[in-house]
Formats: sequence, C-alpha cells, structure tokens
Amino acid sequence: MSDHLSSVQAAVVQAAPVLFDREATVEQVGRLTREAAAHGAQLILFPEAFIPAYPRGLSFGVTVGHRTPDGRRLWQRYWENAVDVPSRTTEQLGEAARQANAYLAIGVIERDEFSRGTLYCTLLYFGPDGRLLGKHRKLKPTAGERLIWGEGDGSTLTVIATEFGRVGGLICWENYMPLARMAMYQKGVEIYLAPTADGRDTWQATLVHIALEGRCYVLGCNQFVAKSMYPTDLPGYAELDQQPEIMCRGGSAIISPLGKVLAGPLFDQEGILYADLDLAQVVQGKFDFDVVGHYARPDVFQFGVNS
Repeated sequence: MSDHLSSVQAAVVQAAPVLFDREATVEQVGRLTREAAAHGAQLILFPEAFIPAYPRGLSFGVTVGHRTPDGRRLWQRYWENAVDVPSRTTEQLGEAARQANAYLAIGVIERDEFSRGTLYCTLLYFGPDGRLLGKHRKLKPTAGERLIWGEGDGSTLTVIATEFGRVGGLICWENYMPLARMAMYQKGVEIYLAPTADGRDTWQATLVHIALEGRCYVLGCNQFVAKSMYPTDLPGYAELDQQPEIMCRGGSAIISPLGKVLAGPLFDQEGILYADLDLAQVVQGKFDFDVVGHYARPDVFQFGVNS
C-alpha cells in the first residue's frame, strides 16, 4: 500500500438526467460533479445510462414479428441523443472531471463508431486531468434492453489504475454473472463500481455480496426518476400512462470490503452519498478470504476471458 494514497473520498450521485436530452444532461453532470467535488470527492460515480436516459417503461413499439413507426421514431430520438466516443460530449465530461480534479465514471448510451446503427450501454472513465481513461460496454443487456442495445465483449472489461488503487466494475445485472465478476477480481479491482437501473430492495444484497466476495469497496449507483420528468412529445409517450409516478426509487449505496453499509441506501429522492474509503481495509479483508489468491484453487478450477 505504500505506493498508494491510503484513502479516497468517493461520491455516488443519485439523480435523473434531463431525459432524452444529451446536451442538457451534460450540463447537469457538470453541476453535480462540481457539487460533489466541493464536498471533497475524488472519485465520482453516476448511474447506468445517465446520458441520455434509461428508457424505462417504453417498448419502442416492438412485439414479436412487428415494429411500429412510432417505435422507430423513438429509437431515432434515442440514437440522436446518444454519445460518440470520443466526441465533443466526452471532451465536456472530461473537462468536468478536470475542473473537479476528480476521477469521474458515468453511464452513457454509446453509438457504434463504425456501423452508426448500434447502441451500447457503456461506462466511461475519466481522469482528474480530463483524459478519457477507458470504457466498458455492457456484456448482456437484460430482457427488453436487448431490443435497443448491442452486446459488449471481453475487450472492455476495464480496470483503471489510480493513485489510490484499482477502479473498475460492471453494469446492472452483469453483476449477477459470476464469471464477469471473476474477471474484475482477476484484474485486482479494489473499488468496484456498480451503476444500475435496479431499484429493488433485493439489489442491496447483491452489493453486499460483491463486497464480501471481492473484498473490495462497492459503489452502487442508481437514478431517481419520476414519470413527470419524461418529455411529453416522445413517440409512444402514451405507454407511460400505466406506469406509477415514481418510475425508479434509487437505492444507491456504498459498501465496505467486509460488507458494512457506509452510506445509503438512498430511496425515493435525489441526492449524493459520500464515504471515505480506507484502502487498508481491502488488504485486511483479504486476510481470511482472497477470491483470486489463497481461495482460488487453480489446481481445481480454470478461468479465462476472450478479450
């Protein structure tokens, strides 16, 4: 640990984007990043699909064997507000990190730079100098997400080396994939990011389990979204009539390497959670359980990643 800073203050931002509006959401990210930095945060995490939206409650006009014109128009609007990587948008996000002098991780919907017709649910990492340090594309979109997002691959199972330790993570229900978690552990992750759209009470058990399994800090981050936040001119907006006013309750939390809840869970409101992460606790936690060390049993189990 002598080569690392001994601790870092982390912030988890539970908020809603300006739904389906990339430019306005980027401005909001800048404001919330400055707020977190003013409280001393050196590592700031935003939720899954924060730019431009997690399109909860919308079907994009799809039934088996059929697509509607309104669904195609909704897809176009989603695509138009997605993020090219790199682009002016990533430069703006990098500038927000630079001004905050903090590491920034944020979920975006990324446009494929080659086909221009596929979107990915992506986690971007920026350094305190504003550089884009890496990205992770969600390996397996869940249920209806498969209609709108493509699949990532093993080349973006990203862990970033920082002066306070290794930072990486997975998106939402990727965290239910044991081998994906193992890939993170094998890369030495010490601060594990888990941006999500899962606001259920049961998600908290997943965050605690990962912390105990990986002996790492876990930052869980979700949006708080109300139906009234959706733009009423969206194609297919009438689908939301059957949805409750609170579309996503949140549930962001910060967990220690021994499973202690340090902050949160935060439900039913926007807010920013803070916690001081003592990296010595990562080492102490591995005294009796190291999932890729003395508990790995490579004589029994073999594991690999196609990257």
